[in-house]
Amino acid sequence: MKASPAVKVRSGSKPAARGSKAPTLRHERTFKTQGIRLLAGVDEVGRGALAGPVSVGIAVVDLERQKPLAGVRDSKLLSPAERERLDPLVRRWSVASAVGHASAGEIDSLGIIAALRLAGTRAWGSILAAGVVPDAVLLDGSHNWLSPAEQLSLFDQPVLEASCDAPVHTKVKADMQCLSVAAASVIAKVERDRMMRELHGEFPDYGWDINKGYATAAHRNVLRAAGPTPYHRVSWRLLGGELQGVEVPDGEEPCED
Repeated sequence: MKASPAVKVRSGSKPAARGSKAPTLRHERTFKTQGIRLLAGVDEVGRGALAGPVSVGIAVVDLERQKPLAGVRDSKLLSPAERERLDPLVRRWSVASAVGHASAGEIDSLGIIAALRLAGTRAWGSILAAGVVPDAVLLDGSHNWLSPAEQLSLFDQPVLEASCDAPVHTKVKADMQCLSVAAASVIAKVERDRMMRELHGEFPDYGWDINKGYATAAHRNVLRAAGPTPYHRVSWRLLGGELQGVEVPDGEEPCED
């Protein structure tokens, strides 16, 4: 995996407030006027972690037939137990769903944007392999990192997987407002968290079962004492510079970017 030097880590995730507004399919359904029926909601998790993969979730909805799914929120607003409960429901609710990953080594060799594209391309390939071809993509954020780069940079490498060739629409805070994107965030978060718990078994001192690879004080202290593992993004300034003052308090579960 490849990682950019810019790292931002926010405070721990908290369950959604009871009065918080639930995401809907209202925005997604505006695409029907363009003749779009199958829309793929896309979100990423793990972008700001020090260790582990970056992961991209896709949840495809049928704009003609899809009904709302109660309880789904952006994964940052859900407790781990709520995410685990919703994961199988989201997968059954979606026309198709998938999560793709790019490893720490790939982030290091490609850079974070190209690694996001690689993880998203892998998820996209799984959607196509299931026999579903989305008409368009709704991507959280303001930057389309999913579509193939028009011109490869010196750090990009050709990707052998079938790239996303559907139109990609971006929307800031789509994970908070759009049900398809919130659903994608849930399955990506659950799958990546499970991977980090498995990696914790190899390197238990780093506390990945709790911090999921993010920059908690305890995680950074072990890094100082023992150095990085093969699952750390060694191209990043793991212990200095951009990370000063942004560690996550111990005992709190970090949010995704």
